[in-house]
Amino acid sequence: MNKTKAATEKCLPNHSRIASLLLQLEKINTESSAMDPDNTRYITAKILHLAQTQEKTRKEMTAKGSTGLEVILFTLENTRDLQTTINILNILNELVSAGGGRRISALISKGGTPILLQLLLRASKESPNEELMVILHSVLAKMGPKDKKFGIKARINGALSVSLNLVKQNLQNPKLLLPCLQVLRVYCINSVNAVFLGKNGAVELLFKITGPFCKKNTSLMKVSLDAIAALMKSKTNARKAIDRGYVEGLLTIYMDWHRHDTRHRHMLIRKGILQCLKSITNIKLGRKAFIDANGMKILYNTSQDCQAVRTLDPLVNTSNLIMRKCFPKNRLPLPTIKSSYHFSLPVIPTSGPVAQIINMPPEVDDVVDESDDNDDAEAEAEADAETEDDHDQAVKNEDIETDINKLKPRPELCRSLDDLKMYERFFPELFEDFQEFDLVAIEPKPGVHIGGPIIVPTAGEEQPDKPRNGMMRKGSRIALEHECNKRPGFLDMPKKDHGTSVPHTMSEPDRSSCYYLNHEVVRDLDRLSLQKTSTNNCKNGCISAKDKSSLLSQPCNKYTQESSSCGNSLFEKRSVHLGPLCCSGVVPEDEDSSPLSGQILPETGTFLPIHDPDLYIEIIKNTKSVPDYCEVAYPDYFGHVPPFFKEPILERPYGVQRTKISQDIERMIHPNDIIDRVVYDLDNPNFPDLDESDVLKFNSKFESGNLRKAIQIRKNEYDLIVNSDINSNHYHQWFYFEVSGMKTGVPYRFNIINCEKSNSQFNYGMQPLMYSVQEALGPRPWWMRVGTDICYYKNHFSRSSVATGGQKGKSYYTMTFTAIFSHKDDVCYFAYHYPYTYSTLKMHLEKLESLHNPQQIYYRHDMLCETLGGNGCPVVTITAMPESNYYEHVYQFRNRPYIFLTSRVHPGETNSSWVMKGTLEFLMSSSPTAQCLRESYIFKIVPMLNPDGVINGNHRCSLSGEDLNRQWQNPNVDLHPTIYHTKGLLQYLAAIKHVPLVYCDYHGHSRKKNVFMYGCSIKETVWHTNGNAASCDVIEDNGYRTLPKVLSQIAPAFSLTSCSFVVEKSKESTARVVVWRELGVQRSYTMESTLCGCDQGKYKGLQIGTKELEEMGAKFCVGLLRLKRLTSPVEFSLPPSLLDIENDLIETSCNVASPTTYVLEDDEPRFLEEVDYSAESNDDAEPELQDNTGVFEPSVVEEEGYSDSEVLRTHLSEQSNNI
Repeated sequence: MNKTKAATEKCLPNHSRIASLLLQLEKINTESSAMDPDNTRYITAKILHLAQTQEKTRKEMTAKGSTGLEVILFTLENTRDLQTTINILNILNELVSAGGGRRISALISKGGTPILLQLLLRASKESPNEELMVILHSVLAKMGPKDKKFGIKARINGALSVSLNLVKQNLQNPKLLLPCLQVLRVYCINSVNAVFLGKNGAVELLFKITGPFCKKNTSLMKVSLDAIAALMKSKTNARKAIDRGYVEGLLTIYMDWHRHDTRHRHMLIRKGILQCLKSITNIKLGRKAFIDANGMKILYNTSQDCQAVRTLDPLVNTSNLIMRKCFPKNRLPLPTIKSSYHFSLPVIPTSGPVAQIINMPPEVDDVVDESDDNDDAEAEAEADAETEDDHDQAVKNEDIETDINKLKPRPELCRSLDDLKMYERFFPELFEDFQEFDLVAIEPKPGVHIGGPIIVPTAGEEQPDKPRNGMMRKGSRIALEHECNKRPGFLDMPKKDHGTSVPHTMSEPDRSSCYYLNHEVVRDLDRLSLQKTSTNNCKNGCISAKDKSSLLSQPCNKYTQESSSCGNSLFEKRSVHLGPLCCSGVVPEDEDSSPLSGQILPETGTFLPIHDPDLYIEIIKNTKSVPDYCEVAYPDYFGHVPPFFKEPILERPYGVQRTKISQDIERMIHPNDIIDRVVYDLDNPNFPDLDESDVLKFNSKFESGNLRKAIQIRKNEYDLIVNSDINSNHYHQWFYFEVSGMKTGVPYRFNIINCEKSNSQFNYGMQPLMYSVQEALGPRPWWMRVGTDICYYKNHFSRSSVATGGQKGKSYYTMTFTAIFSHKDDVCYFAYHYPYTYSTLKMHLEKLESLHNPQQIYYRHDMLCETLGGNGCPVVTITAMPESNYYEHVYQFRNRPYIFLTSRVHPGETNSSWVMKGTLEFLMSSSPTAQCLRESYIFKIVPMLNPDGVINGNHRCSLSGEDLNRQWQNPNVDLHPTIYHTKGLLQYLAAIKHVPLVYCDYHGHSRKKNVFMYGCSIKETVWHTNGNAASCDVIEDNGYRTLPKVLSQIAPAFSLTSCSFVVEKSKESTARVVVWRELGVQRSYTMESTLCGCDQGKYKGLQIGTKELEEMGAKFCVGLLRLKRLTSPVEFSLPPSLLDIENDLIETSCNVASPTTYVLEDDEPRFLEEVDYSAESNDDAEPELQDNTGVFEPSVVEEEGYSDSEVLRTHLSEQSNNI
């Protein structure tokens, strides 16, 4: 009968044969009360043969809808025949070996795991069959990693002890020992199982299997090490291993394998030993045992040996992770982590971080907490790195506001109309009748530019406009201050009724200064400084006004109406002096070869029409700081001229971070090589000035400066500590300091060791900025991106969670870079980003006011309020003057929609001020587009919301120690005056039915590239919480997307794909959300500018500079003009020719793939511990983004580098010529 059946099967196709066999097996299972062992054995043997020889058979058995697995598993569960059981196990082994994860998952879903575990338990009670146990454990070892509940199922079925006993009984039987160890390794992944196995002797058992170098049974060694590493994640097991001296044993074994494995064929075993050490050192006792066993030196030496071989990088990386973890946690070398400056608040908050700091006992200031709980938490965070992204996404979704009632804007003033009347004085444009002005309705002729000298900021070359006379208020005239240096003729504003004319050129050829500095003078000076009184107790090099004449080797030849010397403005009220490049006191042997001999001060006014060094000095004298600064930084005095070249994003060399960390570890291994000498200390007011030629000198006692302490580590390496924000003990990121006394050609390493953010663009090509005084005298007065070997990583300095009020992350991070100086004894400045001080803003505003055309531009500069530190908060109003004082024109003037702009609420985001500078200069320019823009809107601008934070070098907070951008819901008039009154201005506009058309708050972003916007949308917020936005009953205008779309087309640095319009709970008290929700401003935005550079568009691969930032500010204005055209086409009065060109430039063709783009995460992968070293180059590159910057065909003027404003002017000029 069987022969007949076999003959019949041979005649059938393959797929029919397996189907027939399974059908027969199923029939036997269902019809027979007791299985026929012979038939079952025969059929399973035939199925096994087909499974071993034909892939089609394996596919058919596991195909979707097939019942093959159910039949096989049912037979396995019910048979008691040994051979049948072995046949079925071999079938399953064939399926899971060749099919990958999908077939294993199918077997698990059919209930295969508990059936196999029950078989294991049943087989152990009988006389164990070696072949059965080998194949059964082989199948379980392959299924276990794919079954998330495998450990729980094994424990419930009692399989843990079975496998462990088999290991104990078969230590000399590698054939059975290997699969049992593989299953044991999977068991240990479950923490409860690991504890159970440890209590039953698994730790001691597995360490018996490990041993010194041996070429035999290397697979056993590898699997046992993996199981030990999993067992050691339990603190109980780790302590047991430490008590038995296994840490030292593992180090000895590692050294032996490292010494004998010269061909690196057993790297996985060496890594397995390191993984065991990594698990054990998760607890404090393990780290101590590691250090006592000289583990730091052993791993350091072995990792140095491995660095030459690229394939051994996993060993080097794991060794470094262990050494970093075991490096003793230290507190920062500071007396307190609170700011070194203190400011007494008028009102003490009853709650919040400031109240906590004030009430914190001194002994809790900064306690390093090394409890095992915290250590295990960090270890688990590393171990769970694979699932961390999912967790983060869940947290982000929880942060998104889902309550529709909270999302709906509910305009409410919260203040009475009588209270808001105090802001009426900031809106004179709404009540001015212009009867006292001589206004004539003059229509500009095409091609003729009326107005001021301000140049439109673009990232390309820009030619200045010629000015034209302006009409003034009756009886008034423009009074320009006489400057020390002659400004080019095109910048001079003609004045009415002037008896004398100002010459357009100097008496001698092009000078960059009105006086020279004699070398003898420069050698004796220290730096630019301010003294409140002209006394004789000035610091070294301080010069009084009466001695100034001896310092000028050449008199000023600039014509002035006054008889005073042009240099007097530098020395009035306080004495001011310029610092030498020879700050160390070393006198060059040859004076003629001195860098300063015959040098002249750079005249940046030639390139920067709104920069005036003399005016800056006068302004800074009235700037109030907590430390009472009396010095001025050279870059702020000279000014910054954007360089003519582009600076590419730095390509990071492979292995740089690993090398830097190895050098840090050397500090512990070779402590005698460390100098550890304090060379600058802000906490010690009596710290002596160092006068040694081989030591760098540091300084940060100037506006916006931030450097608290400098420690010389090695001859040319310095650890730097930045100051925390005042009335705070954290927010360490912004730095701005001076360095002098350097030598040329020497690589100096600088380590800023108390950064707080977990990642930074310094890991992705961003460089710090340096300003060289020697170069500025070159003249090359600009900030430059410098530094090599730049990286950002977690260090061994720590702070307690108690001291930081529960702030995330107790560890500090190091930002390290290496710089080589080009000039000996230069004076250089380093900064996080391009500095922009409060005094610089005030100087720019005064220059804008003095240079504008009053007939064309309505400009007001008021002080909104006084800050906690006693400084004024400026508010600026810009619009176009009415065409005449007739009622119709005045009415149109008063009813222009408002655009409300704010900036610099976070002091460390200096890029936002450069964007604001571009906006202000564009609005004050003579461009036809700017004039149309002024005629369309009234701009109310608060360019610096946090003057005190900017002045005192804070990174994020004001003097109240709070983030002002989290105070908009309920600002305190005493603690947050700038926010309280800025919100009051907006509330006043809402009260008089003049709600702004657009509100935008300029910011900077430290972790993302490009420029982008955050807005507010109800539907997009709901859509991102996996809700059904389409079913939302809220009717929402999509107009909030218009401006970002426009900017994505006209601004090369802007990226629409990075924009987000989601409202998060954590941002409910920010300006963007409050203005949208409480005041009903639909187009309420935060515009974020990168600190690094761009990865798309015209500037892809380039670091961002002030040119590009100012251009972004100008493009924002052009975008508003397009917005005006789209929202009010009937009222828009651009000339047709200009409209055509503007349409070509700005026409949007943006295709959005999804309803929104929700981008909260970094644009780079986070530097997790496991990724920290292997991701030396950014392998996870961003997808290529479509370059939307060039929507129109490139023209000749574009190729020649003309800016958009020049294109407009060129077109208008051509139109005029044609007429």
